[in-house]
Amino acid sequence: MKKIAVFASGSGSNAERLYEYFKGSTVAKVTMIVCNKPDAGVVARAHRLRIPLVLISKRSFYESDSLLYTLRQEGIDFIALAGFLWLIPDYLIEAYPGKMVNIHPALLPAYGGKGMYGHKVHEGVIQNGEKESGITIHLVNAHYDEGAVIAQFKTAISPTDTADTLAEKIHLLEHRHYPEVVATLVSSIS
Repeated sequence: MKKIAVFASGSGSNAERLYEYFKGSTVAKVTMIVCNKPDAGVVARAHRLRIPLVLISKRSFYESDSLLYTLRQEGIDFIALAGFLWLIPDYLIEAYPGKMVNIHPALLPAYGGKGMYGHKVHEGVIQNGEKESGITIHLVNAHYDEGAVIAQFKTAISPTDTADTLAEKIHLLEHRHYPEVVATLVSSIS
């Protein structure tokens, strides 16, 4: 049984969806949530779902490898970022080569990079009159949203869509596809 850690900074809907998807699995299980914001919605979700939670500070994340020690102690095999807003440090990337993915709420390389997350992405897509948007699932490297693309899933944008209605469409894509892609990746690691 592979153990998955989910890194999240926001409400945690994707973290919960991953947890629910793997709950009855014989292949993998979400066994930890790592969060950098004590007041984030994902904290309450972790408590409600009884998933062990690790709260991290910027200093501990970037100036020590204590999180890596914790991940190894818990036997974490795979990391799924789900709305985690900090750049991943080299020591984690090196410890989990090809075993760390991120989900981005746009079709990369468009609308990616530092500062492009959540509603900011959807507002940019709508303001620029795009005809479609979607999600990108990619490997994590040392740069925001530049890791190798694993999968993209698209949705049409109607002339009446707003950033809010586009966000709803994107969440549906995320909840449907992210767990399936993570399952495929986790199944392929040794």
